[in-house]
Amino acid sequence: MTELSISTKNCIIEQKGQVLVVTLNRPEKKNAFNSPMVVGLYRAWRLLEEDDSLMCAVLTANGNTFCAGMDLSTGPEGGGEGQEEIQALMKDVPNLPWQSLLRENIPNKPIILAVEGYALAGGTEILQGTDIRVAAEDAIFGVTEVARGLYPMSGSTVKLRRQIPYALAAEMLLTGEHVSAQTCHEWGLINHVVGKGEALYKAMEIAEKICKNGPLALKAVMKSLRQHDESMPMAEALAESDALAMPVLSSADAREGMRAFMEKRTPIFKGE
Repeated sequence: MTELSISTKNCIIEQKGQVLVVTLNRPEKKNAFNSPMVVGLYRAWRLLEEDDSLMCAVLTANGNTFCAGMDLSTGPEGGGEGQEEIQALMKDVPNLPWQSLLRENIPNKPIILAVEGYALAGGTEILQGTDIRVAAEDAIFGVTEVARGLYPMSGSTVKLRRQIPYALAAEMLLTGEHVSAQTCHEWGLINHVVGKGEALYKAMEIAEKICKNGPLALKAVMKSLRQHDESMPMAEALAESDALAMPVLSSADAREGMRAFMEKRTPIFKGE
């Protein structure tokens, strides 16, 4: 993998082929969010959105904890290194932290999550902005803000109930208790539970499968997934979905895909 210049001390951004690999890198603080990490995440997601050579991303972390959420050691006012840079950026992008944590302006490309160890508070909140989730068998999740007298500001009170049944989301949010990877898998919050140390390998395997598919088709499918949620009337959502489908079905990629199927070979997509 090639490390990109937009990396920060606490967020390593690398490219492997058409996959952007984003790694939280503050293991000595359980990968708790700080300014350099938030800035790195923001840069990564904007690059993923804007660079046509990238088809998807994998979000992972160094160390034995995926993310412990906000760095409580800095207190509610924040602080620490990197404050000047993030404050300068937020003059032009006021919602930068919410973009970083995938609450708002989520890239129109798949994001695959690979979790080892604990993913608590913001660690479970950022999960809800990803599309496919892999967790090690010993991974632990939880929206734990209420246990600290805090509020989950990254959207869990709105998003979690749309991703798992209401009663399960309510219990998770109101008790602040930890939930195992196996239970999250049963609830439908996690796609795959794998052996300890294997989450990133599985996530990259999924990313490679995604990258073999037609880029125009993937982009249209992701746009529908992002925009046509449960708040839209079914008829309206289907009409907008059809509008996305027609350019894809009339593309050279679609013809190549069907031709390759008939000729029993791997298609060569050009994004045209």
